[in-house]
Amino acid sequence: MGLRRSIYKSPAQLRAMVEPGLITAAALEAVRALVAPGVTTIELDAAASAVIRSRGAVSNFQMVRGYRHTVCVSVNEQVVHGIPGERVLEPGDIVSIDAGAEFKGWNGDSAITIVVPDDSRPDVVAEREELSRVTEGSLWAGIAALATAKHLGEVGAAIQSHIDSAGHGYGILRDYVGHGIGRKMHESPSVFNYRVADLGPEVRPGLALAIEPMVVIGDQETFVEDDDWTVSTVDGTAGSHWEHSVAVHDDGIWVLTAPDGGAAGLAPFGVTPRAIA
Repeated sequence: MGLRRSIYKSPAQLRAMVEPGLITAAALEAVRALVAPGVTTIELDAAASAVIRSRGAVSNFQMVRGYRHTVCVSVNEQVVHGIPGERVLEPGDIVSIDAGAEFKGWNGDSAITIVVPDDSRPDVVAEREELSRVTEGSLWAGIAALATAKHLGEVGAAIQSHIDSAGHGYGILRDYVGHGIGRKMHESPSVFNYRVADLGPEVRPGLALAIEPMVVIGDQETFVEDDDWTVSTVDGTAGSHWEHSVAVHDDGIWVLTAPDGGAAGLAPFGVTPRAIA
């Protein structure tokens, strides 16, 4: 029987994950700048691809068997794993973009959600912006919990508590969760976005995680569309997806896919990220 690989990494390995995280962040910023009515989702994919390649990295999404695009672009009732194509973005759309880069054998993974402005439907835009705001806030709540957690289950509890406290009755996807990250984009352990009975593994230096709440306005039940990738809500309500890759190290935590290490996002929670020594 082979030895099971530890989920904990050395300081040198965590430092090697900083650059792929920054490349992933840069790719998403390039996409963010393009999101507007009339833009196709394949154009967003091309923008991310150009950044990742220019930095000497490759898209780790393209390493997933059967997937040939650089990012996932999910629109409205599509929550995750949407395939870029000729779909044209329209005013009022809520768009989630998930990207990842591999650089020198190490991985980054991150996602953002953007609502396309629509002056003719302010109520729809406001509802979707609130969904995105709460989802992003729950991500930072989970990351902040990681700074003091003893076990990984505390992260999911913090995410759910933040979402529930908003009082909107949002659904949290149960079938799709976060994960460890490192040499592979998807590694152990699973990172739940909700409370579970199992406390999970110990939180200690060397842990690297992709935390990614996926939240919907209505019921959390989803189905996979005929393309065998896109995950959409059964009730047709809109979804939001936010994600960051985060490292736990000897001096604290550092958000690998945020240029500031997560300082701005963590400030409301009284947590200061520390660079990996």
